[in-house]
Amino acid sequence: MSTRVRSIALLVGLALLLVFPLVGDRFYVQFFSKILIMTIFAGSLNLLVGYTGLISLGHAAFFGIAGYILALYSPDTAAAGLLTSLLLSVGGAALLALLIGSLVVRTGGIFFIMATLAFAEMLFYLFHDTAIAGGSDGIYIYQRPTLMIAGWQPLDLANIVHFYYLVLFFSLAAIVSIHTLLRSPFGKVIVGIRVNEQRMRALGFHTYRYKLVCFVIAGALAGLAGYLAASQFGVVNPEMLGWHLSGSVLMMVILGGMGTLVGPVLGAFSLMMLEEGFQSITKHWQLLTGAVIVLVALYLPRGFAGLLPKRTGNKTLPPRSKGGTGSSAAVDRPYV
Repeated sequence: MSTRVRSIALLVGLALLLVFPLVGDRFYVQFFSKILIMTIFAGSLNLLVGYTGLISLGHAAFFGIAGYILALYSPDTAAAGLLTSLLLSVGGAALLALLIGSLVVRTGGIFFIMATLAFAEMLFYLFHDTAIAGGSDGIYIYQRPTLMIAGWQPLDLANIVHFYYLVLFFSLAAIVSIHTLLRSPFGKVIVGIRVNEQRMRALGFHTYRYKLVCFVIAGALAGLAGYLAASQFGVVNPEMLGWHLSGSVLMMVILGGMGTLVGPVLGAFSLMMLEEGFQSITKHWQLLTGAVIVLVALYLPRGFAGLLPKRTGNKTLPPRSKGGTGSSAAVDRPYV
């Protein structure tokens, strides 16, 4: 696909997203806001799974902790400040990612998967079995965050249109940030780690530090998604920390296409649309959704992104090398 055609397609898609809340039904405006939130969440996990080769089953810990920070910070009778609450929530998620990552990044393979799952489950039961924040029932956010500038309120998250445009802004900013990160020298190193970590160590790179920084960035992005999710629904509960959510977002990454910039977008949109569509026709919608996931895994190993026309510089990642014989091409240029 030529650059000109891609640019036109992107502009048309962006225009449709900008116009949609002005003409769409209230339900679908909220539904598409949720899809955009999950796009950010899936993109953060894809940064680990698709580009760095770190498969996490505890990524929901950062998503949920950001929502809990917002809920605990928000007063019952007034709205929390948008900027302050956002910084606290995302910063808290990043700090948690730093603490957990400093331990789990030292492991690899199945040990990394189980370690991330263990930490997330510990956090889940901490909030589920104690009265820290409502226990298993969770905690409500009675007033959505708002932005006030000298008495002027340009943004109110209780307004679904305002909220939609805020989420759209953050989702686009997240995609652009990930794209910029992957095209930087740092991005080239983490792609090299994904292909052959031993070779990157031999080249003099401190791979532990690179993986830890990537883990923290992914945790911060997941925290941003969790903050927006808590703001949209006005309630936070332990399910936001559970492994079920981590598994769902991992399915989004796999469906869309690991190691591609557009994969999380396609994965979040397709999985949530499938679930919504199947729920409207049968109570056994999980069975149909699972069947689609199995078919995609069997016949589309690169996910839905593999159906898109290929262009130079827009490739999926090569498989991890065996026996230290990975291609050095992945170090020369990241796959975005």
